[in-house]
Amino acid sequence: MTDLQPLLEKFGLTQTAFRDNNRVTVAADKVLSLLESLKNSHGFNMLIDITCVDYLEYEGATDRFGVVYCLLNMTSGDRLIVKTFVNDPSPALPTVTTLWMGADWLEREVFDMFGITFTGHHDLRRILMPDEFTAFPLRKDYPIKGRGERHNFPVITRSES
Repeated sequence: MTDLQPLLEKFGLTQTAFRDNNRVTVAADKVLSLLESLKNSHGFNMLIDITCVDYLEYEGATDRFGVVYCLLNMTSGDRLIVKTFVNDPSPALPTVTTLWMGADWLEREVFDMFGITFTGHHDLRRILMPDEFTAFPLRKDYPIKGRGERHNFPVITRSES
């Protein structure tokens, strides 16, 4: 694993590992500068994924949403998970499309499914759900059977898709 100790000390972070998965947790206001340092100074030049975890009613959780960035150093093969937390009523993080253009659709997916806003994103709109959809279906407080909104959407036949 790349020596991240100077960076971890600079940001006041601790690194944890479990079965070769190295993780750091950072405050939301420092996540962009940490990711920028990881890319520019430590070789984590590929963003593999951005996802979110809803910790609603999770025992011991103090925050609602955990946003997870999965990074790869393509030279050494090292992988690193960076996690940060945001909360309601308006969860927001800065966009990382300035670092990795591939974050464009990843951030849109997290926005569409969980309602996390990525400030500075150039085209933050729904990517999976219809524009008329007003909820966020991967939040734990969203009912499994939905809220009856499906009947409002137009039916698309196979020939139209």
